[in-house]
Amino acid sequence: MGKLLGFLVSLLLVAAIAALGAWFVGQQIYTAPGPETEDGAPRVVRVEKGATVTQIANELQEAGAIENAARFRIAMRAHDELSKYGLTHPAGVSLKAGEYSIPSGASMAEIADLLSTGKSVQYAVIVPEGLTSEAIIHLLTDREWEAAGKTEGTIKLQGDPPAIPPEGSMLPGDYMVESGETIQSVVDRMTKAQADLMAELWDGRKPALPFETQEQALILASIVEKETGIPQERPQVASVFVNRLSKKPPMRLETDPTIIYGVCLKRPDSCVDGKLVDKDGRRRPIRASEIALDTGYNTYRIDGLPPTPICNPGRDAIAAVLNPPDTDYLFFVADGSGGHAFSKTYREHQKNVKNWRPIEASRLAEEKSEASAKE
Repeated sequence: MGKLLGFLVSLLLVAAIAALGAWFVGQQIYTAPGPETEDGAPRVVRVEKGATVTQIANELQEAGAIENAARFRIAMRAHDELSKYGLTHPAGVSLKAGEYSIPSGASMAEIADLLSTGKSVQYAVIVPEGLTSEAIIHLLTDREWEAAGKTEGTIKLQGDPPAIPPEGSMLPGDYMVESGETIQSVVDRMTKAQADLMAELWDGRKPALPFETQEQALILASIVEKETGIPQERPQVASVFVNRLSKKPPMRLETDPTIIYGVCLKRPDSCVDGKLVDKDGRRRPIRASEIALDTGYNTYRIDGLPPTPICNPGRDAIAAVLNPPDTDYLFFVADGSGGHAFSKTYREHQKNVKNWRPIEASRLAEEKSEASAKE
């Protein structure tokens, strides 16, 4: 009896050692470096929703991320079994759907850890400030977006283009998305971001501003956004318009972007990408007849603010309108350097305009010459 018991103990010991050895070898294979890419770049592998471990393993092998799908599949099942005895993570390894950037040479263990996080490849959707809502929808619909970080590749947003949102209702900026995200989902995020930003900034606004609602603030911010692309100038531009509206009686804003926006609404054939063009498609200045045209938006013809925003302003323009600096400026005009010359009096403004006219004429002639050369 004693000999039989000893034999059984020895047999169990041998089996345990064999199992331990097999586990050790398996761990070495599981944690060993995997195949490398020729250029060292990561591989992008997509795990579909509802995919089985077998399907995932086959996808990884086909992409070249692992050498043997069967080994990966066995390793995943072994982890699930060992987790029951507390020898691995209590929940085992749960592989999640998504698109993953797998580093060159990643081990099966590193791949399993990555796929269990659900951290998919992110793509940067970049929407510039100052676009109309229609232009933003076209951008989201037509553009391909590049992967963030070192991952290569592009995607297009999914789904049909939604209805054009109200002007000014979307916050421009950078939005990170995953493969498969829809145009509508990005529009929803931009709309919420704009509402959240207005709620955040509104309570801290400067007292005694010449407007009463958040919508009116957005309208003025949209004008500021279109008047200058230089971030440092937005506060000064905002101060000009606030000063004009605050006068008794208020001065008209007389801002060119409102002329252009109204013309583009009434005569779409006169515009390309929000710019006035001639019959040959070349950019042109505002005509005298358009300055006199009452479109409902032309602030040379109407008092106060236009009925809606004329674009989707960014955070800086909104912040500038809600907290403008104290200045005496009532006028500004382009100075030829990309910025503007500000003035307190009309006489000083006229001098600045006189300096700008030859620069404007030269630029338009140069653009016309370049356009003719391309034909």
